[in-house]
Formats: sequence, C-alpha cells, structure tokens
Amino acid sequence: MRKSVFFTFLVLIVTTPAAAGCGGAVPERDEVRFATGAERVEEYLPLISEKNIAIVANQTSMIGDRHLADTLLSLGVNLVAIFAPEHGFREMADAGEHIKGGIDQKTGIPVISLYGSRMKPSPEEMEGIDLVIFDIQDVGARFYTYISTMHYVMEACAKAGVPLIVMDRPNPHGHYYDGPLLEPSQNSFVGMHPVPVVHGLTVGEYAMMVNGEGWLENGIRCDLTVIGMSGYSRDYRYIIPVRPSPNLPNQLSIYLYPSLCFFEGTQISVGRGTPYPFQIYGSPYLPYSGFSFTPESRPGATNPPFLGRLCHGTDLRDSESRGIVPPDRLMLSFLIEAYNSYRGESGFFTPFFDRLAGTTRLREQIVAGKSEEEIRESWSEDLKSYGEIRERYLIYP
Repeated sequence: MRKSVFFTFLVLIVTTPAAAGCGGAVPERDEVRFATGAERVEEYLPLISEKNIAIVANQTSMIGDRHLADTLLSLGVNLVAIFAPEHGFREMADAGEHIKGGIDQKTGIPVISLYGSRMKPSPEEMEGIDLVIFDIQDVGARFYTYISTMHYVMEACAKAGVPLIVMDRPNPHGHYYDGPLLEPSQNSFVGMHPVPVVHGLTVGEYAMMVNGEGWLENGIRCDLTVIGMSGYSRDYRYIIPVRPSPNLPNQLSIYLYPSLCFFEGTQISVGRGTPYPFQIYGSPYLPYSGFSFTPESRPGATNPPFLGRLCHGTDLRDSESRGIVPPDRLMLSFLIEAYNSYRGESGFFTPFFDRLAGTTRLREQIVAGKSEEEIRESWSEDLKSYGEIRERYLIYP
C-alpha cells in the first residue's frame, strides 16, 4: 500500500505576452506558439517514463491528429488502463447513456467506465497504477460532467497515493464567470462544487481549486501536477478541433451551451435530434413565430425530446453575426422569454432544472416575473466572493 500524499502541485507552463484585450486583434495560433498541455510531451515524458500509467481520456484527447493513448504507446510509455467518462473513450454515446467497459480495439488496453454503475475508480482498479493522466477538453460549464469525473479521479488517486497529472486545455468560456453558485442541497453529478454555472477556469486551474479548497471527500488532497499550455491567454479565441460531446458539434453550440442547457430542465427542446443542437430551441407548446423544427432519431440523440413532433421556437444559428457570441455573460433572456410564451398544460419546469441551476431560487425568480437584471443582481455578491477564490488559482494572463 502506498503512503498517503500531501497536497502538492507543479505547474509546468511557458507564457508569452498576453493577447490583445476586448476589441483588439486576436492573435493567430502560430504567432503565440500555442500548445496544449498534452502537446508539450517533452515536459511530462520524464515524469511518466518507466511507470505504469492510466489515462482518463476521450475523443478530444488528441495530440495533433493522433490520440494521446496512441502517442504514449509510440513513445514506449507503459499504458496499462484507460478510464472513460460520459460518452465513452473513442466513440461518443448519447448524453446520459451508461458507458460499458471493455477493451480498446486499437491498443488492446482495458477500458474502465466511469459513467455507469460507478463514477469513481475502485481501489482494486487503482492497484498496479503508478500515475494517472487526465486529458479531456472541457467547455467551462459547471453541469458539463467531465469536471465531475475529474473530481472522483482526484479522490481515487488521493486515497491510493497515486499522483495525478492534468494536461491543460483551453476553456472557451475562460474569460468570464457568471451565474448562481451551487447550493449544497443541489449537489449532484451535474454540480459538485460551490461555483457559478460558468466557472471561468481551465481544467488544470479547476483541479487546483478543488484540491486547494479542500472539496475532495473529507478534505483529502491529491498529489497534483498541471502541465500548462504555452502561448495561451484568457482572451485567446481557441476553436475546439474535436467535438467534446455528441450534441456540441461546433463552436457556436459550445458558446451557447451554458445559457441554453437550462432548457434541459424544462419542456423546451434544445434541438437534440436535429443537425443544430444547442443552436436552436423550441417546443410544441410555444407559439409559432417564424421558425419550426421536428426532432428525429439520429446518432447522439436516438430518442430526443419531442421525437417526431413539430416544435416552434427560435433559430440562433446567426448568433455570431448578431454579436451574441462569443458571450461575455450568461444569457437568461432565452429562458425568460420561453417561460412567458409557454402554453403547455403541464408545468414549464421539471425537477432537473434546479439541479442544473444549482439552486431553487432561479426557478422561483422566473415564476415571480423577475427581470434578467434583477436576477443577475441577486447573485452578484456570491460572484464577487467566488471571484476572490478563483483568483488564487489562475495560471494564465
């Protein structure tokens, strides 16, 4: 049995001058010599050589056009296990679909599901592992479950005395933070920490905060190393090259996701079962206003809400030309307008809404007819307090 480790972290990062501020020119990738943590192989290869390595990875874990697993094996790294989050390892499953373990057909390495009957590696699964690597592209929203998987992996590593390396990647919403903070009564896999809906941290920074604030079980600490990015600043507009989940097919959907995901806890469709998920929304219970769609079964959404039913709603595919994205705040107008236009016999909200919001207060405020400005003001003090905590863990300009 390994000895327990105290909280340590090492941030390996090369910085370059900050990118232009709001309204300035956005630097091109090659101008700032940008590289993700995973791409900086020379920084972490000495840390993992001659060790039994497990990775937490999915289809976004790429180094150029090659998967992290394949890259590590080509470098002679002894990769012994793969942990898969929601949606799976190389192939993407529907949202919420349980992921089965098995064998990676390309490498023959065991794949252990962290999205099924268990969300955390068991002590038995950690046996024989000397170090774990986490490398998954996040999108910066509290209810996006990859950071919850990271939490449980950190706990498993801390209990087993196994170091964890987080390969950092950009957060497309890393330049701001916004929304209500999670209340303890709403803790779930879609919200595990007292952070706002948009947390404004990279996965590496987020891991440091979880560790530093003592949010792991019983306040245990993980032996954490963050392999930082080079050439990255918070206003660098990074276009995610691989869709991070089945229903976030492009950058527009990623930008709109934090604001539109609230609809997943209502009687409104976010366009699952269409070519444009998280770029449109509608419902059979909204009045026709010039745009409609009909969800159908398709890969990534085999049984979408309102399957085969005509939905009236709003088309946001021109959001960039209209200046709606990239966003600098959480947008509540879509939710409020849909609630006020709703004509269904059953309630607009489902029980899942409060889990997504992290509080009962947002639902209560909308029902009470509060304006977006009034709602935003109600969480301003919490955001200020969170911002002071967040500041301690920022590693990029």
